Amino acid sequence: MKQAQSIRQQFLDFFASKQHKIVPSSPIVNPNDPDLMFTNAGMNQFKDFFLGNQVPSSRRVADTQKCLRVSGKHNDLEEVGIDGYHHTMFEMLGNWSFGDYFKEEAINWAWELLTEVYGLEPDRLYVSIFEGDKAEGLEADEEAAAIWRKWVPEERILRFDKKDNFWEMGATGPCGPCSEIHIDLRSDADRAKVDGGTLVNMDDPEVIEIWNLVFIQFNRMADKSLVELPEKHIDTGMGFERLCLALQGKKSNYETDIFTPFIEMVEKISGKSYQGSYAPEAKVDIAMRVVVDHLRAVSFAIADGQLPSNTGAGYVIRRILRRAVRYYYSFLDVREPLLHRLLPPLADSFKDVFPELDAQRDFIAKIIMEEENAFLRTLADGLRRIDSLEVTDSRIDGKTAFRLYDTFGFPIDLTRLVAAEKGWTVDEKGFEAALDVQRKAGQKDAQKEVGDWTMLNDAEVEFVGYDELSIADVKVNKYRTVKNKKGDQYQIVLNTTPFYAEGGGQVGDQGLLWFGEEKIPVLDTKKENDLFIHIVKKLPAHIDQPVKAEVNAKRRRLTENNHSATHLLHAALREVLGTHVQQKGSKLDDRYLTFDFSHFNKITGEELAQIENIVNQRIRQNIPLEEARRIPIDEARAAGAMMLFGEKYGEEVRMITFDPSYSRELCGGCHVSATGKIGFFKITGESSVAAGVRRIEAITADRAEAFIKSELEELRSIREQLKATKPKDADKKVSSLQEENKKLLKQLEQLQAAQANNLKKELIQQVEQIGGINFVASRLPLNDTKAIKTLAYQLEKELGAAFIVLGAEVKGKPQLMVAISEQLTAEKDLHAGNIVRQLAREIQGGGGGQAFFATAGGKDSAGLDKAIAKAREMI
Repeated sequence: MKQAQSIRQQFLDFFASKQHKIVPSSPIVNPNDPDLMFTNAGMNQFKDFFLGNQVPSSRRVADTQKCLRVSGKHNDLEEVGIDGYHHTMFEMLGNWSFGDYFKEEAINWAWELLTEVYGLEPDRLYVSIFEGDKAEGLEADEEAAAIWRKWVPEERILRFDKKDNFWEMGATGPCGPCSEIHIDLRSDADRAKVDGGTLVNMDDPEVIEIWNLVFIQFNRMADKSLVELPEKHIDTGMGFERLCLALQGKKSNYETDIFTPFIEMVEKISGKSYQGSYAPEAKVDIAMRVVVDHLRAVSFAIADGQLPSNTGAGYVIRRILRRAVRYYYSFLDVREPLLHRLLPPLADSFKDVFPELDAQRDFIAKIIMEEENAFLRTLADGLRRIDSLEVTDSRIDGKTAFRLYDTFGFPIDLTRLVAAEKGWTVDEKGFEAALDVQRKAGQKDAQKEVGDWTMLNDAEVEFVGYDELSIADVKVNKYRTVKNKKGDQYQIVLNTTPFYAEGGGQVGDQGLLWFGEEKIPVLDTKKENDLFIHIVKKLPAHIDQPVKAEVNAKRRRLTENNHSATHLLHAALREVLGTHVQQKGSKLDDRYLTFDFSHFNKITGEELAQIENIVNQRIRQNIPLEEARRIPIDEARAAGAMMLFGEKYGEEVRMITFDPSYSRELCGGCHVSATGKIGFFKITGESSVAAGVRRIEAITADRAEAFIKSELEELRSIREQLKATKPKDADKKVSSLQEENKKLLKQLEQLQAAQANNLKKELIQQVEQIGGINFVASRLPLNDTKAIKTLAYQLEKELGAAFIVLGAEVKGKPQLMVAISEQLTAEKDLHAGNIVRQLAREIQGGGGGQAFFATAGGKDSAGLDKAIAKAREMI
């Protein structure tokens, strides 16, 4: 049986022999593409070549690309684990031609590789072509059909419509007909009974697509029209996992050696056996497939710089991780973190093709483990919350299910599972309605309508902003309108620009475009598909005249201070904390900088002071900038330049050095000419961003000096209030005040304890016997939550068979506590959490808790007496 690693290498070697350049995979996360959260196809990194925004260094390339399909149009998440071939993360093998070869070579080579190199049986292969579309004015792709006839009988050349055989990048952009290759993996007996051609594109698990050859001929415009491209391209994509399935003679991707080692590990950890069943009731098997699939998606996303979070791409990754936890918790009976234990063998299996996983294995494992621990606690909490729900007619209402999902991170599928175990149902329509309201609100906020570009020139775009902040006699290449809820904006592309486009953590430049005497403010500068886009609120009266482009110089210079400071900071962190420190993100403008980095412990005050001192020493040394533009990446690597995981570097890079022995990084941002221009560096904050990731916030130059001045002024004011004439006197006087405060608090606690003890005696005398229950309900003159809680527990312990309701006004807010003896929670089916929620309505509040003890807070203290009266009615 061919091993997966050799199958991948054979593909790359084959296309290398056809004069293709083998290029590395781009990151699985797509932070700089406004249309795409994750890389979901092999062609994503080559969009600029198809759009004509960049010229490729080679017209023929091939690679294996990490892909993720869990959002938007391509969303396979809910299918994962159910069948044998859907995945979140997968590899896409591909070969490309940028204006070089076209259909004949693409088809001939595909057939040669599959049948001669890999040895697949030709009579098991079916091919499809585009049948045409009259509404679009598109003819059937008879050119592809004619080429296929050299290799495939007519009856195995199938015709399908746009849905299956016309590929589009998105709503707009390059597109064209495609030709898919399908394989029939059924037994000879089954093939004799039913023609495989009738099962193509029919979701048969044994008749599957393995390769798609896309012939990019058109550009889809915003008005939905199609325009012929000046050059035609080839874009192919073959699912690596499915190819391995076919070559290894398996019935499921999960039976290939890509996944079997990890399923075996899950079997050992869980003590359960994998049967390979795809029946809906085979929950153990489904859970194991989910775990081994989701492990890959989460691990590669983190390796490429995307940490789990509550927004955007980070939320998607967190959701995938939590889905895996939910499956092993519910169906494998695993209550401890599991995913992180699978990371070492995963890193080993990919270290030759995707080394970024192996290079960060400890960091990634730590992040995953912390996320698992956090969600395992959430699961336990969610189960308790469901246990304490007030359910009418054995049904969890939609709003409650949505609140569990949205507020507490409790997945709806787990709510369904727990409900079913209790004999309940979930109001699915109500949940979907609440979810739809949230979804539409998000869509409305993000909704925008982008028009087609109006072309004026087709000159290549040149950025000169490293050297110039103001240039004249430039031209507008193209412009377009963007409509959104904030009003119309316009995007302008110049043939030459000094404006830096947002990237690498640095904000985009602002400034002015002068069209003759008319000035147009530039609100921001973004980079999209390698274009420098100037965002403006209005267009000039005459857009086709020469333009003067002028960056806001003061803002840029201050931004450069902060960007160069991040490089000095990065080097200082590695010097003080260790070389495990790696940048995980940054954000900087003319006012401040934040720098995220890998480190597992809180940084001490002494370490922060040392880091800050090192940076300021480097500033005072006035180290000159050494900038190397467009040098080969291998040369930069040999020079020891710092390279960031998750970044996509080209063959030529820009290297920024402040002293070769101190700081040398690859960077496309803007920097000071010498470190002395930064002036002064001050750390203003240090915090945790995620497990294993810390953040430093800092300021430089004028803002740093103003910060120090403000701090000294505040210190002077404090000294005056303390009447501390000497610097050390202030510290002594504050310590004295703290000691005095501790003594007073202790005395207050003793007084409150004595008061509570007297109250306990009074309350015991007020006990009412109601139906075999010792009932106590009273409003107390206490102002301490802890004292009230202690009193409730003491009363319950002394009375036994007790139902106790205590109310008080604490710090101006009403509070209620309900304590019930455990014997009553069972015998009388009483639940303190359910009861306190009803009582809390009287004080305009809410609360909850366990069956034997619960609390509530509210807004209306006047309702405390009503709540206590209501408790007596209830009992």
